[in-house]
Amino acid sequence: MTRRAAAFLSLLVAGCSSPAPPDAGATLERSAIERGVVRDPASLTLTGLYAGGSDRMCMVERDETARIGLFVDFGDGIGCRAQGSAVRDGERLRIDLGKDCAFDVGFDGDRVRFPGTLPGGCRALCTRRASLSGLLLDRLSDSASEAAALRDRSGNALCGDTEITLTPG
Repeated sequence: MTRRAAAFLSLLVAGCSSPAPPDAGATLERSAIERGVVRDPASLTLTGLYAGGSDRMCMVERDETARIGLFVDFGDGIGCRAQGSAVRDGERLRIDLGKDCAFDVGFDGDRVRFPGTLPGGCRALCTRRASLSGLLLDRLSDSASEAAALRDRSGNALCGDTEITLTPG
């Protein structure tokens, strides 16, 4: 091997083994957002209607907190129903459904990803074998009125106000 070939080979190996700059991923993401290739998750509202198969979830923002409601229905009385709140922290949502059922989910602006393992208190929100674990829900709409209109199988509003005001006429 010649001296020149050895020098070239050592430079090639050194170039391949050097790590990418630590902010390379962030730079690529910023560039994609600026070009409109991907939506900026920080600029998106939580408000909307989300679905995955027959599973449904609504969120309606009020200041820093969103009202959240969701149901999972497998039929034959097997399912889950929950209402609570969600607070955004970057690409995570902190969901609190009460009854010792609070956890973080992934949120990229269009998709909500529930973790595979949830706190034990979440079991109280479900019947029989049903679970909220591992739900994957895609945004169907960013309309507040559509989110507020979501009802569970019994017809109860999950995110909307259920109070009806009648005016004499």
